[in-house]
Amino acid sequence: MAANSFKALVLEKEREGIVSSIRLLKEADLPEGDTTVSVLYSSLNYKDALAVTGAGKIIRGTYPFVPGIDLAGEVVATDARHLKAGDVVIGTGWGLGEHTWGGFSEVQRVRSEWLVPLPHGMTPEASMVIGTAGLTAMLGLMALEKNGLKSGDGDVVVTGATGGVGSLAVCLLAAEGYRVVASTGKMDQAEYLRDLGASEIIPRSELGEGPKQPLMSARWAGAIDTVGGKTLAAVLSSLRRHASVAACGLVGGSDLQTTVFPFILRGVNLLGIDSNTADQKDRIEAWARMSRLLPGDRLKRISETIPLSRVPEMSRALLDGKVRGRIVVDVRAE
Repeated sequence: MAANSFKALVLEKEREGIVSSIRLLKEADLPEGDTTVSVLYSSLNYKDALAVTGAGKIIRGTYPFVPGIDLAGEVVATDARHLKAGDVVIGTGWGLGEHTWGGFSEVQRVRSEWLVPLPHGMTPEASMVIGTAGLTAMLGLMALEKNGLKSGDGDVVVTGATGGVGSLAVCLLAAEGYRVVASTGKMDQAEYLRDLGASEIIPRSELGEGPKQPLMSARWAGAIDTVGGKTLAAVLSSLRRHASVAACGLVGGSDLQTTVFPFILRGVNLLGIDSNTADQKDRIEAWARMSRLLPGDRLKRISETIPLSRVPEMSRALLDGKVRGRIVVDVRAE
């Protein structure tokens, strides 16, 4: 490696589509920002897979572009008063890896307000098992609790339960004492879901075909939905009185065809979860709770670590539904 250079996964927009390659960059290539971070780990999320493969219009910046919506690393230099060289930080959201260069690089320059301190007792690698997926799941749980959900209230359903957000939602809910029902299209992963803490596993078809009538039997005390579409409509129609669903995904479709009956006859709540622009206070609270609830041994069981060179391959696998749990990217591995 040349002096003062570092490697990054770079996307180029060409006639045949998006082309990715590992390149050597210098600090002069990096975007503007008041904090330079030596990146240790990133993670591969659904958005990243869409960006890397060109399957979705995720990138809002100009090409060439470095994707990666998550990063964890050590501050090298900063102009921010609340940070200093040597601090270990986590970066998620605020357009990282979408509007501005992201975590698939050994060095990155970002704005200090996008960063939160690594919680005590958590390793950088563990933080990227969690990443945006876990933050989204935790913010969903916090929103449910702010709207009255308590452990012991009854079944809480998690849809898309073997995915990144779903897997971590199951873990977090179970760790807080909730009875979790995992909805999945991968019934062969039932043992995996039980190991995460699910008390019951139901096939995707129970919810994925939508509600059979505007109001179904009231079953769910709460829900974290990562699927959207007909699945979300089915969840809404079968929530208990005054219960809530935290909606944070659309792998099953962005359209929502429902009626007002669940809202006006049962007073249910549809809570939108946007981890991208979540308040800094909520982020810090969420990371602190996850540090307590998600021990390292549990995180290792739901994750695989890969080098940057395997990101394109694993992106295709993720979009094909062949990935379970979380993919951590060791940006320094060969």
